[in-house]
Amino acid sequence: MKTPGNFSETGFASIPVNPATFPGLNTMGMSFVRADFKPGAINPPHFHPRATEIAHVVEDSNNKVFARVLEKGEVMVFPRGLMHFQMNVGEVPATIFGSFNSQNPGSQRIPSAVFGSGIDNSLLEKAFGLSSKEIVMMRRKFDPKATVKP
Repeated sequence: MKTPGNFSETGFASIPVNPATFPGLNTMGMSFVRADFKPGAINPPHFHPRATEIAHVVEDSNNKVFARVLEKGEVMVFPRGLMHFQMNVGEVPATIFGSFNSQNPGSQRIPSAVFGSGIDNSLLEKAFGLSSKEIVMMRRKFDPKATVKP
């Protein structure tokens, strides 16, 4: 947790600390994560079905969450099941440490849950006001193995 993890194409890196990576946490009912953001990086909208998260900003670059600017040393609480995201809107890298009140908080990313699922294209078209072509494009983006018909 001393250094950033491997950055994805999106400029986001996370290092989870849970019983699988740190066995001393087994049965303690807690886990942690280090999240690093290059300028412009985003942790997509997601929620944790089994835990509340407390995010502590270690290095800031004027991140906004719920239209609130979080600065170094501040925290934000995300209750279990609440959809949330983080984005670095600044010009320098940002780091957040998150802690969870579960050793297995889970994480469900909304784009993957919607467009990487088997939800019928016509329902998605109506729900999001997108064309059939746009739905196919979104499915391929969030589930490259998807075989979908326009």
